[in-house]
Amino acid sequence: MTTLVARRVGWEDPATSPLREELTHEYVSRYGDAARAELTRYDPAVFSPPHGTLVLLFEGGAAVAGGAFMRHDRRTAELKRIWTHSRHRRRGLARRVLAELEREAVRFGYARLYLTTGPRQPEARALYLATGYTPLFDLTAEALPLLPFEKDLR
Repeated sequence: MTTLVARRVGWEDPATSPLREELTHEYVSRYGDAARAELTRYDPAVFSPPHGTLVLLFEGGAAVAGGAFMRHDRRTAELKRIWTHSRHRRRGLARRVLAELEREAVRFGYARLYLTTGPRQPEARALYLATGYTPLFDLTAEALPLLPFEKDLR
C-alpha cells in the first residue's frame, strides 16, 4: 500500500490540474454548463495564507484528493473545492482531506468552519453529516438551492 502525503499548494500549481478538471466535470454534469463559473468565482489568492490554504493528498506522486478553505469572517473559514479523484473514491480520502483542513483551520486561528454543498451532491451531504458537521437547513426540506453546514472547531 502506498503512503498518502499531504501537501499545501497554490491554486495555480500544476498539481491541482486533476482537481480543477474533475470538479468542472462534476459541477457541469450535475448542474449544467453555467456551473463552470463556480471554479473561477474566487481570486486564487483567497486559498493562500494568511487566510486560506489548499491541501492535496498525493499517492505515488499523483494528486488523489484535496480541498481548500478561505476566510469567511474573522473566526470562520469556509471550505471549498473538496475533491477525490474518480479512480480513488470510497477509500476515506475525503475524510482525510477534511481532517487536514480542520487542523490547518485551527492552526490559522479559526474557531468555526462553514461550507455549502449543492442538492445534487448526496455523497457530499452524507460526508458532512458523518463527520460532525451541523446542517443549517431542514434535513427534510426538498429542493433547496444550497445546503449549508457548520462545525465548531473548539
